[in-house]
Amino acid sequence: MGIDIEKFIDILAKEVADYKVPIIDLMGAQTEEPFRILVATILSARTKDETTAAACKRLFKKAPDVNALAGLSRQEISDLIYPVGFYTSKSGYLERLPKAMEAFDGKVPQNIDDLVTLPGVGRKTANLVMSVAFKKDAICVDTHVHRIMNLWEYVDTRNPLETEMALRKKLPPKLWQRVNAILVAFGQGTCRPVGSHCDVCVLESMCPKKGAKPRKNMAKA
Repeated sequence: MGIDIEKFIDILAKEVADYKVPIIDLMGAQTEEPFRILVATILSARTKDETTAAACKRLFKKAPDVNALAGLSRQEISDLIYPVGFYTSKSGYLERLPKAMEAFDGKVPQNIDDLVTLPGVGRKTANLVMSVAFKKDAICVDTHVHRIMNLWEYVDTRNPLETEMALRKKLPPKLWQRVNAILVAFGQGTCRPVGSHCDVCVLESMCPKKGAKPRKNMAKA
């Protein structure tokens, strides 16, 4: 018998309520500007939230919109976003972004197929922009969502793309927008890839724990 996914998500929503909010969800709460959310999402890949937030603040002070970004050189962008992960590549993506957005009248497109044509935008980024910027049903699958959904045996997949496709068929649509922020917070906190805190997890008694790697030093009662 499989897990009750709605029950799991509802329990975790309460559990992670006091956790640090992932930077992109925080951006979504603070602004409805799709351009800024898109840029922040590109910068956030493989980068700590604190670093992303600081880089966004510097960049948006100089380039609050796509027209202003078009006026910056790649070196200027690189200097502003350093030290985000892969800042050299990301500065190139952002330099090319205004030109690429001309195909959409300078606006951020509102569908996955168009979003992934933009430099630096893969399916994970596109889904996150759809969900956070446009409040549309989209499933953003990163390493945490992929790993935890397999650990729960809710899906049996080999990579994030397979997980996204499986979840589109199986996950109730009302959970699509919620699942990423909740599982990212859970995956960064309790359910870590290595040294997971299974001993203090609210789902411990219900979780299949497929492939889990619990910490050796358990919490003392």
